[in-house]
Formats: sequence, structure tokens, C-alpha cells
Amino acid sequence: MAYSPIPLPTHLPDRLTITLWDFTWYTRTGPGEPFENLDRAFAEAVDRGYNTIRICAMPFLIFGSGLTGEIELGPLGGEYGQGTRWYDVRHRTRIDPKAHLLELLRTAQRHSVFVIISSWEYQQSSSFAGDRRWFDALMAVSPEDRPVRLADALADLCDLAEAEGLSDVIAFVELHNEVQGGYLTEGLPGKEPAVVELRERLEAGLDRFHERRPTIPATVNYARVPLESFRGIPHNIDVGIFHPYVYGVLDELVTGYGLRSPDGGFDEERARTDLMRPGAPPFDQWLPPAGEEWRQQATIVGKPEIYVHDWCDAEVWDRILYERYGAHHLAMLTTLETWMSAAADLCVGRGIPLVFGEGWIGYTPLNGTFEEGPIGAEFCRRAVRGSAEVGAWGTIVCSNAAPHHPMWSQTELQRECNELFLQAAKES
Repeated sequence: MAYSPIPLPTHLPDRLTITLWDFTWYTRTGPGEPFENLDRAFAEAVDRGYNTIRICAMPFLIFGSGLTGEIELGPLGGEYGQGTRWYDVRHRTRIDPKAHLLELLRTAQRHSVFVIISSWEYQQSSSFAGDRRWFDALMAVSPEDRPVRLADALADLCDLAEAEGLSDVIAFVELHNEVQGGYLTEGLPGKEPAVVELRERLEAGLDRFHERRPTIPATVNYARVPLESFRGIPHNIDVGIFHPYVYGVLDELVTGYGLRSPDGGFDEERARTDLMRPGAPPFDQWLPPAGEEWRQQATIVGKPEIYVHDWCDAEVWDRILYERYGAHHLAMLTTLETWMSAAADLCVGRGIPLVFGEGWIGYTPLNGTFEEGPIGAEFCRRAVRGSAEVGAWGTIVCSNAAPHHPMWSQTELQRECNELFLQAAKES
């Protein structure tokens, strides 16, 4: 029997202009940090043309872990991760997760901003906790059961939002961020792509959520646009959401130096010669403080990538990207266009809306400026225009256009891109 997708609630905008607040909205609330004042953060987002945020809502922590009361959050320890985008948490703070989530939803409602509810918990959220209890609770769930447990937690979250008069803020729900990259894949046979092997688990989770909350659109979220394994995308999603990180020139650094290679694949000597600042410690000595090593297990970002991002010379990194971009320019644009068209075709065939929740070039060091520089900015313009041309319901300026990234200061670029998307969508 064919699945009938849940229609979008009629009160939602015709188009979503999305800024990616991920887990940072609760990890960086300390003095002078970007989410110290949620009202200010929302006001700045609206000023830049955004009407939607996308977040890790901590659903498992709040509704599935058994942990209650306040939680301590903070950096990974010492200077570890402080040059790495998304990991440069400055202060140790304490929050009540449920109260903090309700504050976010209430503030979103006051500012007429919608929220895409997701979870990053099986990727890295718990690595910022004051101790490992959250991480241990996540890992204690059988891999086969994790999507269903997430579905129950998300349904509980939606029940709470409804009881508090806040359910109209929710745009839709994702069981998890980038499902094929993280601890949701544990225990799979590994004979086919993870997207394919995850399908039954994810369909079971979506079935559970639909059973409990039959009027709220739900989906799962994919890194890249997995053309080679579209057959693995669950039949019972209500929104198609993808992250077209095209990499291209960035792969010369990521792959060339083995930043994501298994143990032994990182070319430390070459990286230290070509990329690193003077005084960088040996790779095997760059660790969280003693007793905090579990944090490396709680995040999926590998040790070589954090090491290089923490210690690279950002100007050198950017210069290499500029020098080599010409050789990748056409291939990167072709990849982006192909992925967008394929994602759009899948969604048209399923009768569901399309969203690009992250993108466009890739994961760069905190102080790298390639994505907001002249080439990256034009890539953002082309991507948001392309999003409108393929009929996407929602898109981003780029993943780095958020309060916790330096690109947030590029106010005019964000206004321009958001207006470009909205205008192009009207004309298409």
C-alpha cells in the first residue's frame, strides 16, 4: 500500500529561509557567546531575512535518557577544539534542558520564526556535557532500537509543545541529522551503503512517530544527496531534506592529507609542513585533558581533522583553496546542479516538499573565510537561486551563516541571498 505523506500545516510559510543553529544554541550560552540572549539572536536572524531555524532539540536527553534536572555544558577541554568550527565553546554553563527548549520555542513564537526539530545526539551533542552520562545513555540503547527511541522522544517533545501552546512553531520533525554518518549505523552488515541498510530501522522510527503524532510531518536527514542509494530512503518520509556539501577543491585538503582517514592514514609530516602554524604539538599529543578522552568517542569528527583545524594557518588554508579552485570550478557547479535536480525529482515523485538543510562547499576551519569570500559568496548565490529553480520549499544561505560562525557578520550577503531565494521562488 502506497504511503500518503502528511501535508504541510497551512500556517507555515510558502518558503523557509533557514539558519542552522544546530546544537550550538544550548552549548554556547555563556557571557559574550552568540546565544547568551535568545531574543537578540532571533532578532538578528529576522533582520538577515530568516524565518526558520534548524536545531538539535536534545530530544533523547530530555525525554529518553532518564536524566533529569540541570546539565553542565562546556568545551571539550583546554584548547582542544577551539580552532574547530562548531567546537569552539568558550564557557562552562548550566541549563535545565527542558526549560531551555521551551524558552527557545517561546522566543521563536514571539519573533514569528519556525523551528525544524532534529537531533545530533548520535553524532556529537553529548560530547559537550559535563560528564559522560548522556553519551552512555545513548549508547546503551540497542542500535536496532535507536530510531524508535528517538521517535518516542520527539513525539514527547511535540506533546509538550502542544501542551504549552507552542506546537504551531514546529515546521517539521527529523528523527536525526545525517543518519548515515554516526552511531545510528552501528551493527549494520556493511555490505551495502548505510543509506540502504538503515532503511528498515528508520521506517520503524517514522512509523512510531506517525502513530503518535499523525498531523506533524516527519522525516530523516541525509548528508550529501545519496544518488547511489536513493532506494534506501524510507517510503514514509513527509519531507525530503538533504545537505549538498560538494567539497571539490576542499577535497584536495581533506583527502590529500588524510584528515578523515582511519588510524594511520593521516599525513602528519606533510600537514605540519604545508598547513600548520609554528608551535603545533605532535598529533599524538593533541588530546582532551586526562579523564576527558571519552569526548573523542562522543563526537564523529575525527582526531586528524580537529588537530589540523585547531592548528592550521587559516590564511594558508584559504590560499590553497583559491589557488586550486579553478581546476574544480565546473565540476563543483555540475555536482551541485545534479544533486539539486535529483533531489527535486525524488521529492516530486513522492509528492513531498524539498529542503536543503545544510551546504554548500564543506567543513572548513573556524577562521577560514573561503565560504564567505568572493568565490564562496557567489557559490551561495548560485545555490539559493538553484534551490528556487528546482522548487525547494526551504534552503539556507550556507551552513556557516549562523550566529556562532564569523560569517554571521556578513549581514548584507545573507539578506541578499534570502531575498534572492524568495524572489526567485515567486518567479519560477
